[in-house]
Amino acid sequence: MTLYHFGNCVALVYVPYYFTYKYSGLSEYGAFYKCIHSGAIYIFTQLCKMLVLATFFYSDTANGGGDFNFFSEILRCSVDVADLLGFALILSRIPGKGHSKLITAGLGWATAEVILSRGIMLWVGARGTEFSWIYILKCLDSNVLLIQHITTATLIWLFTRHDLNKAYKPIVTLLLVVTIFKGVWLDGLLHVLAIGPWSTIAIKALVAAIIGFCSLHIYTGLAQQIGI
Repeated sequence: MTLYHFGNCVALVYVPYYFTYKYSGLSEYGAFYKCIHSGAIYIFTQLCKMLVLATFFYSDTANGGGDFNFFSEILRCSVDVADLLGFALILSRIPGKGHSKLITAGLGWATAEVILSRGIMLWVGARGTEFSWIYILKCLDSNVLLIQHITTATLIWLFTRHDLNKAYKPIVTLLLVVTIFKGVWLDGLLHVLAIGPWSTIAIKALVAAIIGFCSLHIYTGLAQQIGI
C-alpha cells in the first residue's frame, strides 16, 4: 500500500511534466538536453541565492518563528530577483524561437526544482506512509509551479523584446513584480484569511492561471506581429 501511494504521488508530480514535454512539441525539436541545460542554470542560481541568504539575511527559523513575517518575506523575495536573471541567462543561451524556447526554459527550470524539492520528500515521506493528503497537496502545488515558471519565462522574454508595444511594457513589468513578490502578498493574504490547504492550492492555481493568461495574451499579439 505504501508503494502504491508513493507511485500515485510520483505520477501526480511528474506525469504533467512529461505531457508538457511530449505534447508541446519539444520532443520533436530534440529539446531534452536544452531542458537539462535549463535545470543546470536553475541549480547554479539557487546555490547563489542560498549563499546570499545565508550571508546577509537573518533567519528566524532557528528561534522557532512559525508566524508570517512580512519584512522577512520581503527580504527573501528580493533575493528572488536572481531567478529573473537566471531565466534571462537561459533564454540568451538556448537557441530557438517561438513557444518552444519559452517552454524549454520554464519546463527545465520547473523540472529541476521539482526533482530537488519533491524527490527526496516523496521517497522518504510518501514511501513510508500508507496515505497522507499532505503529499497529494505538495504534488498539486508542483503542477501550479510548472505553470508559474513557464509564465515567468514568457514574461522575461517579453520584457527583453525591443519590439514590444510600449503600452504593454508597464503591464509586463507589473506582472514580473507580482510574480517575484508573490511570497509576500499572496502568502500574506492566505495567512490572514487562515483558509484550508485545499482552498490555498485553488487560490494559488487561480492566481497562476490569471497571470499566465495575461502573459499568453501579450505573447500571442507579439508573436503574430513578428511572425513566430
